Amino acid sequence: MAKIIVLIGAPGAGKGTQARLLQERLGIPQISTGDIFREMRALDTPLAKEVQAIMAAGKLISDDITYKIVQDRTSREDCRNGYILDGYPRTAVQAAQLEELAKEQGFDIQAIEVDVPRDELMKRLTGRRSCSVCGEIYNIYSKPPKSDNVCDFHPETQLTHRADDNEESAATRLTTYDEETKPLLDYYQRSGRLSKVDGTGESEQIYAQLAKLVTG
Repeated sequence: MAKIIVLIGAPGAGKGTQARLLQERLGIPQISTGDIFREMRALDTPLAKEVQAIMAAGKLISDDITYKIVQDRTSREDCRNGYILDGYPRTAVQAAQLEELAKEQGFDIQAIEVDVPRDELMKRLTGRRSCSVCGEIYNIYSKPPKSDNVCDFHPETQLTHRADDNEESAATRLTTYDEETKPLLDYYQRSGRLSKVDGTGESEQIYAQLAKLVTG
């Protein structure tokens, strides 16, 4: 089962949740580029300092530097039997760079799309609410709190709604995904390495589909 699993899905598709479940239950590390960038803000390595300088200047981190970061993280001992990539690759250039990394590491690549219809994604993104005390996530459409806009576990706490969880921001994020990331689906489809799971069911149902593909 030693391979690189590339999870692909639009914002709100739930791929991060599924990556964490695969990590917990199958012992394959989840490598999230978003998490790595956040961690690098506090590190004192040459690569981290380079990333910090780019962020401080308000610039985008290049494909080459992102590749270095992924290469560095996946060279660690916990990745020797494969790993899950969440949020990488995002572009055709990054996909080509990952091919080279896979060859170096001796792994095959398996791409899996977590597929969710656009109207459902909009509901997930715009309906999201959270508790500032415990971090519990709710959704006014699919997982509302027991009492209106207060946490089930902290009823004295009003739920918060992120400023970017509105229709305009959500639509922009999904359009960006369509333009930049969806071509990856074609890329992996052409080489016969793309599978798809239905991301609209319960979390355990989605996980069952994923686990069957990963371990099959």
